[in-house]
Amino acid sequence: MGIRLGAAWYPEHWDEVTWRQDLKLMREAGLNVVRIAEFAWADIEPSEGHFALDWLERAVSLAAEHGLDVVMGTPTAAPPAWLTQAYPEVLAVDEHGRRAQHGKRCHYDVTSSLYQKLCARVVEELARRFGPDERVIGWQIDNEYNRVSFSEQARRAFQEWLQGLYVDDEGRPSLAALNSAWTTSYWSQKYTSWSQIPLPAEQNHNPALILRFHQFVTEAYCRFQRLQLEIIRRYARPGQWITSNFMGFFHGFDHYRICEELDLASWDHYIGTGHLDLVRAGAAHDLTRGFKRRNFWVMETQPGCVNWAPINNMLDRGEARAMAWNGIGRGADAVLYWQWRSALNGQEQYHGTLVAPDGTPRPFYQEVKRLSEDLQKVGDLLDGQTIRAEVALLHSYDDRWAIEAQRHHRDFDPLAHYLHYYRCFAGRSIMTDIISSRAPLSDHGYKLVIGAPVHIIDEAIAAELKRFASEGGHLVLSIRSGFKDAHNRLHQSRPPALLQDAAGMYVEEYYALLEPVPLRLELGGQAIEGQGQIWAEWLTPLEGTQVLARYGSSNGWLDGQAAVTAHPYGAGWVYYVGAWLDERTQAALMGWIAERAGVRPVLAGLPENVAALRRGDAIVVVSARRERCQLSLPGRYRDQLTGRLLEVELELEPYGVAVLVPA
Repeated sequence: MGIRLGAAWYPEHWDEVTWRQDLKLMREAGLNVVRIAEFAWADIEPSEGHFALDWLERAVSLAAEHGLDVVMGTPTAAPPAWLTQAYPEVLAVDEHGRRAQHGKRCHYDVTSSLYQKLCARVVEELARRFGPDERVIGWQIDNEYNRVSFSEQARRAFQEWLQGLYVDDEGRPSLAALNSAWTTSYWSQKYTSWSQIPLPAEQNHNPALILRFHQFVTEAYCRFQRLQLEIIRRYARPGQWITSNFMGFFHGFDHYRICEELDLASWDHYIGTGHLDLVRAGAAHDLTRGFKRRNFWVMETQPGCVNWAPINNMLDRGEARAMAWNGIGRGADAVLYWQWRSALNGQEQYHGTLVAPDGTPRPFYQEVKRLSEDLQKVGDLLDGQTIRAEVALLHSYDDRWAIEAQRHHRDFDPLAHYLHYYRCFAGRSIMTDIISSRAPLSDHGYKLVIGAPVHIIDEAIAAELKRFASEGGHLVLSIRSGFKDAHNRLHQSRPPALLQDAAGMYVEEYYALLEPVPLRLELGGQAIEGQGQIWAEWLTPLEGTQVLARYGSSNGWLDGQAAVTAHPYGAGWVYYVGAWLDERTQAALMGWIAERAGVRPVLAGLPENVAALRRGDAIVVVSARRERCQLSLPGRYRDQLTGRLLEVELELEPYGVAVLVPA
């Protein structure tokens, strides 16, 4: 089948003459899949209980006649006006008590049982008609979950959910258990009735309450999604898969949890203002692949420009092709564009498309056509091939929520800190998995695992990390690791709690920094003068622990204290990085650790913003540079896109791509 190429198509906007024109142009561009119906509720159910699906059946039929498979969307992200007028209680309420207005999307209250019932009805009609249909290869549920509601029904649902979480020894709901876990005697927060527990609509709530509310939002979306999953699977033929499309590092809910019941993970790749950063975009691809630990789809990507960014600049010629190959090299099995043809009205009139309102191709159409030609040459080579990484970065939404609510330093952005570690590897073309901090590490071939940080830790997480290191792995722990337990409480032991013996150290004190502090890093006889910025920790090494870096003179407390340590544990090593290091020092340290762990790049010595990605036996080389560049090759390769034999050097055009196999 090869790599899929497609677009979001909205037949409900047009007549059949236009459909045929569109589908002909799609095939000429090399597209082989369309996504339809995800915003078409008003046309699918024009009035309550009355369904009109013949037009959709005709659209599916014509798509198949033109060689295009269909991904069917459930339209629940955009309820029709008759519904929100008749049942305004299904609309979300914001943190200020204001009810959402009709006319946008995702404006529903996910906790509304009435809305769930109305969604179930329309999904069942679609599933009954198109579940057995061989022309429909898969389903997308809803669109970009994102809305949080602070309605009264959401508050009651949250309270009920907590009653199932905090129970006594006999399994009965226990306020005593909740009060103990949340330390509610502090500031007289103690609850004597479940109905007293609020939603965190204001800042500075109890950290446990904040964490549990984020987890509750996740569970609410899981229930909403499960309702649709069960209906679709009741009718779906074997082989039809189900996904939902996500938004990269958006942290409104726990994506690992949401994806557990889906067949496939997908995400929507947009740049907005600016240009392609291969590493930053690569992180979102690797994150999405890690949701299911398998290949994924890019369900939407920008066709030249968007309409919602501060400056909606057009991507350079060739840049979107590089965007696509950056994803394919990291495990994307499909690239679909949002959207095919410009809508004549609505909020996205100025959004990029492949086809203009008059039905003729826009300049970007030719770039997609070139990408299709690429895929026809190498699709079979890459089809079914997966990513094998030797490095894993542990990622946790609980950690991000906990730190975001209590940064302690305004500049401590947990995502920026995480990417500070990721860039050290992806920027050197070292294939990297981004996986849940609760994911098993055995049988995946990892040599190096990084927690940046493992902020919330329990016995299960600690046991898996210790096992990995003891069996010969290299484990890196960053600042703020092992500070909190599952209730977002401080551990009663010093950080890194539950890992002190493995790390061979503990944190004596932590410091939010007004200005950088100097430190000296020594790696195998090489000394590097660097800095800690934003955050620094005073580390107390235990017996047998090596000190790799010490602080220089600063606030008196940190002077001369350990900043980075290394400790042998079983057959492996555990490193603790006690400061947010400057980029040069961070790169040197991570490079040294990677070398010790036996981790190697796909291709070494690449120019900045050029990536080499290994998928199966092929190496996908992508440039996001505006100028031509050359890179050295360690052997003989053939570029499958051009057929050229390369022995010493590869020259890439601006935003150039090569797919190399050993010759």
